[in-house]
Amino acid sequence: MIRLIKRLLLSIFFIFPLYNLRAQDQSSSFTLKELLNRAVASYPLIKSKGFEVKAAEEGVNATKRTLVPTLDASYQADYATYNNIIGMAPPSSIYPISGPPSSGNNSSGVLGSSASLLLNWQPITFGQRSAQVDYSKAGFARTSADARNEIFQHKVKVIGTYLNALASIELVKVCEKNLSRAETNLKIIKSLVISGIKPGVDTAMYKAEISRAKIELLNLRSYKEQTLITLSQYVVTDQPIIVSDSTYFTKLPSVPLTMDSEEHPLLDLYSLNIEVTRAKLKMLNRTLLPTLGFWGTTYARGSGIHYDGVSNSSDGLSFQRYNYGVGVQISLPVLQSVRIQPQLKQQEFLVKSDEEKLKDISLQLKKQLEMADTDLGNALAVAKENPFLVESSEYSYKAVLSRYQSGLVNYSDLIQGQYLLLKAESDNKTAYVNAWKALLLKASVKGDLNLFLNQVN
Repeated sequence: MIRLIKRLLLSIFFIFPLYNLRAQDQSSSFTLKELLNRAVASYPLIKSKGFEVKAAEEGVNATKRTLVPTLDASYQADYATYNNIIGMAPPSSIYPISGPPSSGNNSSGVLGSSASLLLNWQPITFGQRSAQVDYSKAGFARTSADARNEIFQHKVKVIGTYLNALASIELVKVCEKNLSRAETNLKIIKSLVISGIKPGVDTAMYKAEISRAKIELLNLRSYKEQTLITLSQYVVTDQPIIVSDSTYFTKLPSVPLTMDSEEHPLLDLYSLNIEVTRAKLKMLNRTLLPTLGFWGTTYARGSGIHYDGVSNSSDGLSFQRYNYGVGVQISLPVLQSVRIQPQLKQQEFLVKSDEEKLKDISLQLKKQLEMADTDLGNALAVAKENPFLVESSEYSYKAVLSRYQSGLVNYSDLIQGQYLLLKAESDNKTAYVNAWKALLLKASVKGDLNLFLNQVN
């Protein structure tokens, strides 16, 4: 029995570390740039946009392929009345079978057959085909811009969530430090109560403060986990994500020098919307022009009725006459201008609408950039001031704690000093991350995330 217990203890001793190692392997630690690369490569909506781009590219190729002629082959066998076979007009691409009318009404069944090859080619469309190709290309360019904008916006979400995760981790540390500080003070208060320096109610009241500190810590831990779950959604992973980078709280970003060469993806998208509507207007205008087409055919027919009117139904399955034909056709849509006039006006209004939307987006981004510059300057100023607030709050707290131990101040003064220190430490962490968020805002409004990424590890 003793040997069995020893074996069990040894098994637990060796298995437990392995379990911890497996648990650690299930978590993934990423840098910010690794998270961004993973998000772009794996996020379903971005992959969907990529397929839309490929579809639009194939749409351009499909429009160009309309230059290729059509060649239709067909065969047809019929069983119809004597009258019908003589003057029958089969459907599809086979040219009508014609013949002399019958001398009388004959409704007996007779076999007939026909086969054909029909070539149709429109190499000259007077600009209609080129307008359709231009419209497809404009659609492809707009779809590509939409995909780029989606990638850009998703990267902004990932970076913002990453900063929130870092902030929540640091705030959890601050609250843990505050709880540890409170538990140490509780021991001091108990000893002061026992010695009669402080009333017993201070102990009960301070226990309530510890409970508040624990609740605040629990709430922050919950927020941290929610933020990390959101981040795992953006980078498409079921494994817990570990983020850790203290440099965001030890240094502040510098104000970047912005260049006007970078165009915001949203502006690019709205500009290409205009190109699409203009290309469609051009395509509608080109439908007023004629088209020039060539056709050629070879066909054969068989009939169960001979030239002299004698009927032999089985002869209808073999061909007796072979023919060919070629031709050129020019087609002019005479009334097309009347029919599409409302469409042309509609499209002109849509062009003007898209132009005004572009102006609106440009105005919004311009004002947002001004606000982002103001926000960044203010955030940097606040973050630079906060360390002095932490230093003075810590000094004040230590002084109040010392005076409380000496019986010179009451419980309320101690709680106030502790609260001010906690708030100063929390505000300091928040101020640093707010400065980085302000830089992210400027980069996102400017349309160039390198303004942010070039300043991080």
